[in-house]
Amino acid sequence: MAHNYGEPISTATPNITEEQRAGLRELFPEAFTEGKIDFEKLRAALGDLVDDGPERYQFTWAGKRDATRLLQAPTRATLVPCREESVNFDETQHLFIEGDNLEVLKLLYKAYFGRVKMIYIDPPYNTGNDFIYPDNYADPLATYLQLTGQQDAEGNLLTSNPETSGRYHSAWLSMMYPRLFLARQLLRENGVIFVSIDDREVHDLRMVMNEVFGEEQFIGTFVWKSRHNVDSRNQTGFSKDHEYVVAYGRSIRGRSIDKTKYSNPDNDPRGLWMSDNLVGLASAERRPNLHYDLVDPKTGINYGCPPKGWRYEKPTMARLIAEDRIIWPSSPDGRPRRKKFMSELQSEFTGLSSLLVDVPTTSVGTQEIRGLFEAEVFDFPKPLGLLKVLVQQVAGEDDIVLDFFAGSCPTVQATFELNHEDGGNRRFIMVQLPEPTPEGSPARKAGYETIADIGKERIRRVIAQIGRPRGSPQQGEADQLALDLASTSDDSRGGPCGRPEERPAPEDLGFKVFKLAPSNLRAWRGVEEDTPDAYAQQMELFRDPLVDGWAVENVIYEVALKEGYGLNCRIEPLAAATDNTIYRVTDLDKEQAFTICLDSTIDLTSLNGLNLSRDDTFVCRDVALDDEAAANLALQCRLKTI
Repeated sequence: MAHNYGEPISTATPNITEEQRAGLRELFPEAFTEGKIDFEKLRAALGDLVDDGPERYQFTWAGKRDATRLLQAPTRATLVPCREESVNFDETQHLFIEGDNLEVLKLLYKAYFGRVKMIYIDPPYNTGNDFIYPDNYADPLATYLQLTGQQDAEGNLLTSNPETSGRYHSAWLSMMYPRLFLARQLLRENGVIFVSIDDREVHDLRMVMNEVFGEEQFIGTFVWKSRHNVDSRNQTGFSKDHEYVVAYGRSIRGRSIDKTKYSNPDNDPRGLWMSDNLVGLASAERRPNLHYDLVDPKTGINYGCPPKGWRYEKPTMARLIAEDRIIWPSSPDGRPRRKKFMSELQSEFTGLSSLLVDVPTTSVGTQEIRGLFEAEVFDFPKPLGLLKVLVQQVAGEDDIVLDFFAGSCPTVQATFELNHEDGGNRRFIMVQLPEPTPEGSPARKAGYETIADIGKERIRRVIAQIGRPRGSPQQGEADQLALDLASTSDDSRGGPCGRPEERPAPEDLGFKVFKLAPSNLRAWRGVEEDTPDAYAQQMELFRDPLVDGWAVENVIYEVALKEGYGLNCRIEPLAAATDNTIYRVTDLDKEQAFTICLDSTIDLTSLNGLNLSRDDTFVCRDVALDDEAAANLALQCRLKTI
């Protein structure tokens, strides 16, 4: 029997529509009447700026309404830890989540809202052969469970999107839209998202990202030379040697200035310098003030005036001459140049070219996979060099990097290697659907049944490589080292909810694996017969809403996640001379914590040592407290019940 004390924990992810409505109400409270939006009042509040004309520029597609409903639908799913597939579970801050990325993004929404600095995704290019995620706005979790064989299903749920489909582009847009929308919620104000794409959908991608992120957030489109050799098989004679990386956000870092160009051959006391061009860019008709003869006052040599004039007007040029910043050639035929001192640089970076021609091609990515696995277990992987360039453009040493189409996880390897090179502590969150590998493929022959399996194994092998001392055995023994690392993440490292006593190593070489799963809390499914006995039987099941076979750690992570705590929260069993087992859950990043006890009965004397106050949150099962205990505890702290 539920008590009238305390408040229930969250059983589903937040309703995004309600949160947006609340934000609108905070901005325009006068536009709400009896809890509903009065659009006429909202129009007046906006100064009658609403355009209700019959024609205006807009972007839509068949199925957009369903895609919107899909992103707005809360999920009752959860993420369960999988220690046996992780490496250094209790120490690491890195995350690999196996599941449908739409459901996972919804679960991450509350805990990671506005915390991710960089997002990179390499979604399906809609070639007609790649898979389109089988979204079902009525029950996305059920679709995922059927897809992965966890529930019975009829028909083929994971299908390709052939060009003969009447909704070829629409199906792809309906898949991308809700995922991009949720990704925007996770991105920091100064964060950046990069999306790899090719000619087939780049125009649609730009349109949908303009709608989700805002056209003013468009940074640019990088053209990446992805093919090493010309494709002679194309019947049109056209060799498509490039792909795109579309970037949205405020800004990127840019390319590092080449400091090797600076030297000090004349021992100038102002330090290192390089020679800079003094020639202008405008004709005499356009900028007559920049056209004049330039004379060395010491030698009297007249260098004349170039066809496009000089870069500076006479007063500025006179100042540069007086400050000995001009390099004078010995011959009148030469061109004077300017000394540009390194100490006067306003930034160590310049613009990053939109042409990524110096970045490795896909063939290099294939070689990298072959070097790690001794087989080509993944088709057309992105090269490590491309990902390192992108991560360096945005993610600082303590930032979070998210990739929710993780594939073979080149983003992970780039993050690990950059941390290893510069001492950073970038953290990654990878999300990958357990998409089956093709029957008879090299991946399936090597024992990898899903793409997620390939991604996890790549992470283990990269960890083994980075953690191996110089001069130690190469790939032949890397597999065993990865297994050894994985074996150290079992319960002996502090128990299923414990923490090791030692401090974590400076370099984080590990990753936590979580998997999308149904909630640990029963969902009300109604009754088959509309009779009092049927309702009574169903109500009895909900006397304790935890499902059969629930595990303590799984329930704690679900409560933490749905209450807005990150998956790297610290879970500590509290020592107490009582029969109750109590845990302290702390999110160090958000500086918040709660206490939880999942025992079937609680003796209030067990809680005396906790010194709970009104500012503390205590979570327990509703069945664990009688009315008197619940009332007393609700007066002492913020009580939340399951």
